[in-house]
Amino acid sequence: MQWRCKNGLDAGFGAAKHLSQQGYNVTLIDASPNPGGLSAGWRTPQGRAVEAGIKGFWYQYHNIFALLRELGIPWPLTDWTTSGFWSPQGLTTEAPVFSRRPQLPTMLGQFVHTLPLFKRLSLADRATMVPLLAAVVDFDATPETYARYDSMTALELFQKFGVSKALYEEFLRPLLLVGLFAPAEELSAAAVLGTFYFYTLAHQNDFDVCWAKGSVSELIFDPLVRRIEAAGGNIVGGRLVSGLQLDELTGDVSAVLSRDRAGDETVHPADGVVFAIGISGMQKLVAGCPELGRRAEFARIANLRSIDCIATRIWFDRRIATQFPANVLSGFEECTGGTWFNLNDLQDEYKGASGAVIAADFYHSNALMPLSDEAIVARIIDSAVLRFPKAVTHFSPGSYASRPLQTTSFGNVFMAGDWVKGVPHGANGLSQERAYVTGLRAANMVVDKLGWGVHADILPVEPDEPYIAALKGANRGVKSVLSASGIRSPFL
Repeated sequence: MQWRCKNGLDAGFGAAKHLSQQGYNVTLIDASPNPGGLSAGWRTPQGRAVEAGIKGFWYQYHNIFALLRELGIPWPLTDWTTSGFWSPQGLTTEAPVFSRRPQLPTMLGQFVHTLPLFKRLSLADRATMVPLLAAVVDFDATPETYARYDSMTALELFQKFGVSKALYEEFLRPLLLVGLFAPAEELSAAAVLGTFYFYTLAHQNDFDVCWAKGSVSELIFDPLVRRIEAAGGNIVGGRLVSGLQLDELTGDVSAVLSRDRAGDETVHPADGVVFAIGISGMQKLVAGCPELGRRAEFARIANLRSIDCIATRIWFDRRIATQFPANVLSGFEECTGGTWFNLNDLQDEYKGASGAVIAADFYHSNALMPLSDEAIVARIIDSAVLRFPKAVTHFSPGSYASRPLQTTSFGNVFMAGDWVKGVPHGANGLSQERAYVTGLRAANMVVDKLGWGVHADILPVEPDEPYIAALKGANRGVKSVLSASGIRSPFL
């Protein structure tokens, strides 16, 4: 059986791995000569590793952690680390390792364990976060409720629920600029609440994070590629998907067309197809492929947006002591967030180095994109600046309606990636875990469609804590009664 995948991040490779292991003849097609999207890595001419930003692995990444164990590789991740949040005024707060602290009910635990860590934010300001609990309980109670939250901005949400200006400026705004890569006035309130819940609010330990002990590409991605190829999968780089051929009887896709850089076209017969690609890449594909552009769910993708990112890495001639190995930056550039990492503390390759190695990544970096490399970094021993225009999903207000489901109007075409909707899994936002899970779900849809193989196991996030589950259940019950009576919900 022939199966084709247009690659994107972890989604395409997750689907390719499972289907190749089920005996499918898998071909994974990528426009880049170095397949892997934002999982790819390089070496500078001097042999130093660079990659598309530093990627964190959060406490609820159960499926990715299971993949790493399955690959049988030396454990590639650090222990959980502390992180610092910085503004031009200095240190704002730090994120401790919550799993090492006494376990308390969610939200109470986060509040208690960070109580002494905020440097400039008063207890009264922090308390203005409490009313947002009502929105957290309410926002996904029904599809109609979610749509209402999606239609408003996160800034409007914060104002509606009384979040103080100080709490927003000192903490929430920086968190959004590095968590969803845009300021609150440009983000869907529903997407923000879903992301906050997955990464920070559902359980005390959710914000615990670890990092790769070296290049993600070399430590994790390369072993994954070898596993796919060992199972018979074929990974093809440097080819752009240029069209589809349809079966005249069923209307399903019967072949995928691709072109190389010289313009030579290849026909890839296909019983099933998964598009696992980012928004900007999918928009280009739809624009150049009339078979897709004529279908409403693909045409709506033109309404979506994506965000510019810059990744830098700088090698210094001497060591630099830093308070935290991982750090969040905000307020240094209007509407741009940043992170920086001391790789001497995180990556094995640099622990004994005589000079410091710092990685700094910038998100929503529109204003920085035109700058020269020299204007972005000061060259010391070596440096690398990587620009990724329109690289990551922009969960803008109202975007949910235009995001595709994993199933499409083609019977044998499926979607994967962190931006697809209708995924019954708790991983949300710009999440490697969400992307990987959608890849596994797409593989399962291919198995169901073609009737060969077994489903990939997909591990759920931890269930809601009892009091949160009780509040959500009560809220849904109230909404049901009000709806039956023709009365609108008291929240949104």
